[in-house]
Amino acid sequence: MARPRADIQLSMGLVERYRRREERCAVSTHNLNVSSFRSLITPRELKGELPLTARTQATVTSGRSIVRAILDGHDPRFLAIVGPCSIHDVAVAREYAERLAALATELAARVAIVMRTYFEKPRTTVGWKGLINDPHLDGSFDMEQGLRLARRLLLDVNELGLPAATEMLDPITPQYIDDLVSWAAIGARTIESQTHRQMASGLSMPVGYKNTTEGKLEPALDAFRAAHASHRFLGIDEDGRTSIVTTKGNPAGHLILRGGRERPNYDPQRVAEAAAQLEAAGLPPRLLVDCSHANSGKRHERQQVVWSSVIEQRAHGNRTLIGAMLESNLEEGRQDLTADPSRLRRGVSITDACIGWDETERLLREAWETFGAPVRWGGVRGGDTVR
Repeated sequence: MARPRADIQLSMGLVERYRRREERCAVSTHNLNVSSFRSLITPRELKGELPLTARTQATVTSGRSIVRAILDGHDPRFLAIVGPCSIHDVAVAREYAERLAALATELAARVAIVMRTYFEKPRTTVGWKGLINDPHLDGSFDMEQGLRLARRLLLDVNELGLPAATEMLDPITPQYIDDLVSWAAIGARTIESQTHRQMASGLSMPVGYKNTTEGKLEPALDAFRAAHASHRFLGIDEDGRTSIVTTKGNPAGHLILRGGRERPNYDPQRVAEAAAQLEAAGLPPRLLVDCSHANSGKRHERQQVVWSSVIEQRAHGNRTLIGAMLESNLEEGRQDLTADPSRLRRGVSITDACIGWDETERLLREAWETFGAPVRWGGVRGGDTVR
């Protein structure tokens, strides 16, 4: 049925009114929804201000070598990525790092510990986006200071001889902190992003790829495979100039099982299925289990259930499980960020709920004690006995 001519004239009239309004309001056709631009310190300048020391460089190099050796099956130790869900108080993070460094040295023969130093938080909608984005917790978005605080903390952690781990979220950030990180993750919300897969292909450290929030493994497999290849894309160089970045590809990778909306995926059956999918895709069957998020039903007290299951599977010879991740802070639980950050409880997460330090130490010692017994490995090195 033909549309009435009056309706057509009305629609055309509306379009003309909108066009005239755009002409009155806009002086150009770009950046119409951008309020401002603010220049940022360049990566080279920040690195010059906060340079690597011989001690930090040695820690980073050693940390990356250990993770790669674990991935290749040459180091039989269990990889433990442990620390706060996100860093919001650098003084607390330093105290936590001091405790963890001492424990890492004590348990080093059987457990290789790397500290979670997460500075960027992906949000489903809106919310605090992490220390780099809003270091003062007040919506001032002093990102230059955020980058400075993040780099200073990474230097301090590595100076203790403790390797650091983080999630790489913003593709600009690695140029500022890449040289201080021994292990990185591509998260569940960005695993399908071409930008993050390209970025991962150029990262200097081993990378873990998380399954999606729904629990799908295929996007993580695709990301792993894509990051293994060379890419060319737009980015920045050390002087902050927009550049065509050419990467070599990053061969050091593995999957991270974090569960999904319908079910967790840390049990022996799901672990075996994930390993089989990796092998079918021509990728090494190396898996790390995230004990938080969907695997624990977002209940921090259930992280120990997941951890114990992974430790038991590993102790029974499942060498595809290279390690596990714990979200941990000085104090257990979480708290909301309010308009007055000075009233926050010290050592308590403002993002996901974490286990406290006492529980963290207990679980790490549990792993150390369990792995003290002889273990019969399967696979290529079946028959080896590891103490």
